[in-house]
This record gives sequence, structure tokens and C-alpha cells, in this order.
Amino acid sequence: MKISATSMAILAAAAGGLFASAATLSAATSYTFTAIPAMLSGGSSGAYGINDSGTVVGWADSASGYRHAFSYSNGTMTDLGTLGGNTSEAYGINESGTVVGYSHTASGAYHAFSYSNGIMTDLGTLGGKYSQAYGINDSGTVVGWAATASSTHAFSYSNGTMTDLGTLPGGNLSGATGINDSGTVVGYSTHAFSYSNGTMTDLGTLPGWSSSTATGINDSGTVVGWADEAAPGYSGAFIYSNGTMTSLATLGGSSSYAYGINDSGTVVGEADTVASYGYAHAFSYSDGTMADLNSLTTNLPAGFVLVRANAINNLGDIVGYGGYPQGTESEAFLLTPVPEPTGASLLALGIAGMFGMPLLKRRRRTA
Repeated sequence: MKISATSMAILAAAAGGLFASAATLSAATSYTFTAIPAMLSGGSSGAYGINDSGTVVGWADSASGYRHAFSYSNGTMTDLGTLGGNTSEAYGINESGTVVGYSHTASGAYHAFSYSNGIMTDLGTLGGKYSQAYGINDSGTVVGWAATASSTHAFSYSNGTMTDLGTLPGGNLSGATGINDSGTVVGYSTHAFSYSNGTMTDLGTLPGWSSSTATGINDSGTVVGWADEAAPGYSGAFIYSNGTMTSLATLGGSSSYAYGINDSGTVVGEADTVASYGYAHAFSYSDGTMADLNSLTTNLPAGFVLVRANAINNLGDIVGYGGYPQGTESEAFLLTPVPEPTGASLLALGIAGMFGMPLLKRRRRTA
């Protein structure tokens, strides 16, 4: 079949339009919603971590009536128990399935824990009564904060040893919130910090703002968190890369907070809207654009608000918690990306529509 120059021009224009449509679709990923209810009917739950296998961790009201750490996979919720006290919460999980968080002990203190193969292990403290773990990398190094004799300091824990990471100059407290697979730790002291090879680096804050907190880091070393103003007290989500801290703005309201980032650079968190009615909205941020996850979720229950997105894995699955503005309970959620058509598949469909069908009709006429 000979294709005229005019037809070739039409095909080129159509192909360009189809690829542009594909790019638009991928930039506006949509999600399906799965609720992760509490283990106690009518109770609350919150999800804080997810690994690339899709196992979710967090906390939920348990059958005992107390809040317990949980793991959730393939529709099954597992109560991780406690260190002898009443309550526990989970905040992070690595690719081996080791979970970290904190639990009350029988003595009434609360300690950081790691949980693996059905066993919860007490990670201890730096000399005080309290500690909490927030992150773990694939090598099994755990990070968090722990009480010393007089303050609280960021720690890393590996091979049975808890190491005090100290503070930034002029600070008297610190805490670690995340760690990547290269072993770089992030957290907060007087400002957001990164810690690598024994050195704690001040990441500064947004221009004109007074302080900052780092909450997550990906394997490329990109850091996220938020900065605070001294007055009137607003907060702004940031992304930090190659020595530069960049504001992510908000969803139209006064404040925003970034909590997690995956290796593709997609950030998740919460941000105020123009009319949040006391609820922030969960967001995702990619390619310079902040999107309200409530507007991108296809099967969100009527009246339910996605309030806070805490973590995102490398498949794009997002976890957090939300609720109903008129209610008091929160409910953990899992958002799963809806697969989008690729540019190649859209182009193939376009070509079939433009040239395949007319050819079939022509054959029918000459048969």
C-alpha cells in the first residue's frame, strides 16, 4: 500500500498527539484505595511504612483495647505484640521484612524494637528510659532517637550495638528519622541533617525560615522534610538535592510536610488546602507538581479524606491514614497506582485505527 505525503503528515501529527496524551496520563497517575482497618471493631489505625514487596506496617487498636504495631500483607493483618507493656507502634520495614518501631515495656518505659521471624527485640537506649526507631535499611541498620542521661540523641543500631550520632554544633538534642542503603542517615537537630562516615552535616533551612527537619532519604541521596517559620508558625515541605533545599509549596493553604520519597523521586506528605476544615490533605509531588491524592483516587469512599501520606515504595504504592471530618477515628490506607497505557500501545492503537480499518474495508470491496 502506498501512503501519500498527506497521509504521512497526518500520521506524524497523530503520533505526536498520542505520545503527548501518554505523557499527560503518566503525569497524573490515578490510584485505587484499600482500607486497612483496626484489629478492634470501631478502632483507629495508621500506616507508616511499606516495602517493595507491599508489606505495610503501622499501628492499630488491637483486640486488647490498646494500640499495637501491625504488619499487613495480602489482606491479612498481623498483630506484632509488645515488649511486655500495653502499646506498640511500627514505623519502618526493609526488604527482608524486618520491622522497627517502639513499644512500652513491662516497667512502663518505652524502647525501640526490631521485629523479625515472629520475635520482637528490645534495642535498648543510650542510658535513659526511652527510645524510638523510625527507619531501617536493607543491611539491617536501624535509626531513631534514644534518651541519654540528660537529653535525647539520634542513634544507629547495628550488630547489637547502639551508637550515639551526637548533635549539630550548638544543639543539645537530635533524632534520626531515615536511612538509605548506602548508610546515610537523616534527621533533625538545630536543623535538618545528614550523617555519613562519622560526619553530621547541617542541611540548613529554607531562606528566611528558622529551622528544619529531615524525614526521609532515597538511595540517590535526595532528602525530604519540612522547614518552620519563627512566626507566624507555618511549615513548608522541602526537597534537598546537590546542596540545594527547594520548597514544595502547599495545596493552597498555609503549611505542608513531606514524609517520604522513593528512588524515582516521588515525594509524599500532607498539605493544607484552601478549605481543609481542620484536615490536611495527603499529597504526592513529582516533576515539580504537587497533587492532592484525594482527587487522584478512583474509589475513595464518600466523605473519606486522605489526610496524610507517610511512605511510598518503588512501585508507587502509598500508605498513610485518613478519616471522616465528622468522626474521631483515623483509618490506615493503601493506595495502589492504576496502570497507564504506554505511548507505544497508544500509538499502535492509533495506527490500527487510521490505516488498519480502512485497509480491511478496501479488501471487502474488492473481494
